[in-house]
Amino acid sequence: MFLLLLISIFTFILACVVMLIASILSKKTILDREKNSPYECGFDPKNSARLPFSLRFFLIAVVFLIFDVEITMLLPIASILNYTNIFSWLFTTLVFLLILLLGLYYEWFQGALEWSE
Repeated sequence: MFLLLLISIFTFILACVVMLIASILSKKTILDREKNSPYECGFDPKNSARLPFSLRFFLIAVVFLIFDVEITMLLPIASILNYTNIFSWLFTTLVFLLILLLGLYYEWFQGALEWSE
């Protein structure tokens, strides 16, 4: 127990020292090149913040979010293959992939219907 407390205190002191050194060595300027450039999301920081943002940026962000969720759900499926019954694993994987494909087709057909109108 004493060793655990000692390691925790040492880790806390080391983290504080590293943050102190980083704040001392960091270059702080009022006119920073990154602060004067437009934000990555498409807003111009010198104009009004009430302007509507780009729909293209929003759609790209949603696509990346969907792919991140899919990857976080697909990776454990591959890692539990050795620990489960092959038939239940196969059934669960196929149902999950079928749901993903149905969602993809639904979105594709919705987009095709919107473009045709």
